[in-house]
Amino acid sequence: MKIAKNTVVSLRYELFDANGSLLEKTEDPISYLHGGYDGIFPTVEEALQGKDVGAELKITMEPDDAFGEYEHDLVHVEPRNLFPDEITIGMQFEGGVEDGDDDDYSLYTVVDVTDTEVTVDGNHPLAGKTLNFVGIVTNVRAATAEELEHGHTHDEGGHHH
Repeated sequence: MKIAKNTVVSLRYELFDANGSLLEKTEDPISYLHGGYDGIFPTVEEALQGKDVGAELKITMEPDDAFGEYEHDLVHVEPRNLFPDEITIGMQFEGGVEDGDDDDYSLYTVVDVTDTEVTVDGNHPLAGKTLNFVGIVTNVRAATAEELEHGHTHDEGGHHH
């Protein structure tokens, strides 16, 4: 079966930075619903269209094709007393924009802690980076009606969110 809209694609992949350093590697294949359901980078999905099981893929993704450009206005310095005593660098939490609507929430990572301030960054850790995606297709199957209705794949155990 060829990869087309409304198929479930399984693949193993590795993700490298522009210097060739390995950033992420899957041991077990990941699966996504193909055809514009936002389950994988659009550039990768586009390159996989029409491919078969065993197809290998090597794609260089510029920041706009991956996690976006680094946005300096997503870095905030806040008073230390707004955070719990046990806060440490690397902790993450959801935060919102003042006077924003419910969709204005981002995941923030603590990047610096002093006695008086905490610096948080709402950028994805790979924002602003050129990435190299290397993958191999391990399976292609027709999506179920339930997967199409929900817009994502379901594993062997059934429906999971």
